[in-house]
Amino acid sequence: MALLSPQLETFLLTKLHCGASNLKSSTKNNFLPVRVKSQCSAIAIDAPSSLTDVAGIRWGSASLQGPREEMEDAIIVRSEGVDGFSFAGVFDGHGGISSVNFLRDELYKEFVAALQGGLLSGKDFSAITNAIKEVFENVDRKLLNWLETIGEEDESGATATVMFIGNNVLIISHIGDSCAVLSRSGKAEVLTDSHRPYGSNKASLQEIRRIREAGGWIVNGRICGDIAVSRAFGDIRFKTKKNEMVQKGVEEGRWSEKFGSRVQFNGDLVIASPDVFQVALDSDAEFVLLASDGLWDYMKSSDAVAFVRNQLRQHGDVQIACEELARAALDLRSQDNISIVIADLGQTDWQTLPLQKQNLFFELGQAFATVGLVSLGIWLSSQLSL
Repeated sequence: MALLSPQLETFLLTKLHCGASNLKSSTKNNFLPVRVKSQCSAIAIDAPSSLTDVAGIRWGSASLQGPREEMEDAIIVRSEGVDGFSFAGVFDGHGGISSVNFLRDELYKEFVAALQGGLLSGKDFSAITNAIKEVFENVDRKLLNWLETIGEEDESGATATVMFIGNNVLIISHIGDSCAVLSRSGKAEVLTDSHRPYGSNKASLQEIRRIREAGGWIVNGRICGDIAVSRAFGDIRFKTKKNEMVQKGVEEGRWSEKFGSRVQFNGDLVIASPDVFQVALDSDAEFVLLASDGLWDYMKSSDAVAFVRNQLRQHGDVQIACEELARAALDLRSQDNISIVIADLGQTDWQTLPLQKQNLFFELGQAFATVGLVSLGIWLSSQLSL
């Protein structure tokens, strides 16, 4: 993108991406500002300046709308956290932005209320897990009640992957298909499993079995032929309005009345029960990378870790590394919103590390993307001169 002239870059932003944007800040809750764009932009990246918390963790975060018509992701970073633990989360919405907006304001509040009193610092991980699961369930219940009362048919939902870091411990709670990856001496350690109703891995098979036991069915990797994620907040039609969803499907001709009459539900098809993990952060732990599937569907975890390490080796700025990783995902033709949080744990002297060779296919992908963009620039320049 640096190869484009300023005039052409302006043209790309204004003509191709309809660059109107609104800044919506949650500063009343001390959240980092989040810009929500009304149109897609392949160049502008929403990113606050980097933060350093009291534990020496350096934070970077970036959100990029990509080619989607609406930005449905959100990021929270709270460096002061709860009882000395820093907090960060990525929310990936679908079917609208309402659920994401609700979670951005409410989830952290519930955590603060539930985890005070040194619970996170204690050694009773079972108690921590139960408290986190209760927070997720309470927030989902509140969200569903709110969706019922807002006076319009809102079928939005949102995945959530959040983390607490403190006392050389990382605690992850996760529903959906975002992912958290830990870099240990340059090796990518994937910490979460995607909750999707397709695939042959253990997590997917468990989700498929749960959905079928609850009375649901799967068509082309989607629950009831509709949604491709099996754990999320919101998604009221797969929870408290399942029967209404079936009746609507019959009326719309998606399935027969005979089929609809045979459907019997034994539970919710989409759930908000999180996986909760605790990971020790030893001296070899370098950084934690948390991102929505707009990154992971287009880049392997090992490539993402190598990319971030090389960025930090070059300049040491975690915020710049975050922004460049988002741009790299776009260069690989990501078709989704991209949201990324990086927590540099402050245990690595990046200046002394050798540069890491990136995956050949990743480099080729970036090369082809650059060639394509340059070709587009040349063609647009010729059109502008006519």
